[in-house]
Amino acid sequence: MPDSFDCVVLGAGPAGSAAATLVAEAGFKTLLLEREKMPRFHIGESLMPETYWPLKRLGVLDQLKASSHPIKQSVQFVSPKGQASTPFYFQQHDPRECSQTWQVFRDEFDHMLFKNAAAKGADCRDETRVVEVLFENNSSRACGVRIVSPEGTHEEIDSSVVIDATGQQSLIAHRLGIRNEDPNMRKSSIWTYYQGAERDPGIDAGATIILLTENKQAWFWFIPLSGDITSIGVVGNSDYLFKGRGKPATIFEEELRRCPALSERLVAACRSEDFHVAREFSYKASQAAGDGWVLVGDAYGFIDPVYSSGVYFAIKTAELAADCVIEGLRQNDTSANQLGSWAEQFDAAANLVRKLIAAFYTDGFSFGKFIKAHPEHLGNLTDLLIGRI
Repeated sequence: MPDSFDCVVLGAGPAGSAAATLVAEAGFKTLLLEREKMPRFHIGESLMPETYWPLKRLGVLDQLKASSHPIKQSVQFVSPKGQASTPFYFQQHDPRECSQTWQVFRDEFDHMLFKNAAAKGADCRDETRVVEVLFENNSSRACGVRIVSPEGTHEEIDSSVVIDATGQQSLIAHRLGIRNEDPNMRKSSIWTYYQGAERDPGIDAGATIILLTENKQAWFWFIPLSGDITSIGVVGNSDYLFKGRGKPATIFEEELRRCPALSERLVAACRSEDFHVAREFSYKASQAAGDGWVLVGDAYGFIDPVYSSGVYFAIKTAELAADCVIEGLRQNDTSANQLGSWAEQFDAAANLVRKLIAAFYTDGFSFGKFIKAHPEHLGNLTDLLIGRI
């Protein structure tokens, strides 16, 4: 491996691969590092329609259109009493192709983006662990990384810019102590896959469904995937889900009994995957960039999975940050101001989704009741669910 690059990207999830693709495509020597062997399992299968535009720029839309991934055309909410809202149909609001998206297996989706980064000129290495981000003379300016190769050798790689896309590991934010959990959103989740779950017919077959439990203490996602597989997970306050309640499988089944509308869809289904757990996942770094480094995707922050904003925010932050990196490398300016100049505008937009999440978790709030009372806001609400922020 060469010992010097213009840009080193850490983590080959959607954010890392997208950033590496764009910086390499601009003509800069780019290294993309992933600690696991690609493809690898990951949660977060549902996309927001607005992901269409960065995916188009990355040049992967034709691959997605030719894939077996189910098309997602709507989102539906089910109340604690089992009453389903009218689905929010994206193309009914905007008939363009960009108003639909896909439900994806993340191992396939992420691997597609990883291979695309390589095709666009990035040096892509999996099974390569980043041990440390290096800083100049113990200053705050990043200047490279120390890695362990697949063969177990230790190497140091110099770089003008380090893009941290290491997800919840968030190497730089943890090292600098700038990652802050949201005290009002201490949520956790338990999820698994089922085969043979009942889906709605026609246009609703690929819809994301959000179902509240009878006691309103938790909610389930229902995300249809290819091969008759459905991703199903429960989300609730961490203390509520885990304090004194036993194993994840037991907790999941207890919550499922509190959600008859979902139980009915699983009568003829069988579980096809072990249970997985994610704890207290809502957080944000206090700054997006420093001299020689920038955070993208979940390394910068994660809100909540309820509206499936994770992958879109990952790819969008990567696109915005990559443009700042490209301009900075061209102008020989890799300062914090240059590399993080995208963050203020993004944060303002993302706060609209944060407000919608706060509404979802407010006692007594119902999307169905809200639209009945305020039909004039249907378009704005659908825009938010599309990701048009």
